[in-house]
Amino acid sequence: MILETKRLLLRPFTDTDAEDLYEYAQDPRVGPTAGWPVHTSRENSLEIIQTVFSAPNVFAVVDRDSGRVIGSAGFVDGHWEGVPKPDDEIGYALNPEFWGRGLIPEAVAELLRYGFEGLGLQTIWCCHYDGNGKSRRVIEKCGFRFRFSRETEVTLMNERRLTHFYALTKEEWQTR
Repeated sequence: MILETKRLLLRPFTDTDAEDLYEYAQDPRVGPTAGWPVHTSRENSLEIIQTVFSAPNVFAVVDRDSGRVIGSAGFVDGHWEGVPKPDDEIGYALNPEFWGRGLIPEAVAELLRYGFEGLGLQTIWCCHYDGNGKSRRVIEKCGFRFRFSRETEVTLMNERRLTHFYALTKEEWQTR
């Protein structure tokens, strides 16, 4: 499955993407704010591609102009009680070299379309950790609505953080 936007291709990751992934995943501004440790090597990035990023509906975010993998975005098979079903959680990360260009909101907008129209989801939700203003801005730009905040376990970082949860139903998305 390949999804397209004006400036991006969203496609499954391949092993050959390890170098591009490592380029941004080693940056401490990316993973730790999203709840995962920096990548320590190209091999570490390859392992993530072969495990985490091999899941269905997880996409490499590819810059059309350069052909480089500049991020990741997709559904993480997360489910939340109390929202219309079926539901899924969306997550994303972007190479800091490409921050501030509206690329992740562009990718998320296409994932919302795909999730509601292609996957038949009724609710798409996401969250950000307290202090992650960049992620909060993406969430707000994409029309998600704040639902609640609570402390959560950040397993990969071995800590607890205040987490802010947002959701968008298919009905809300259709009336935007």
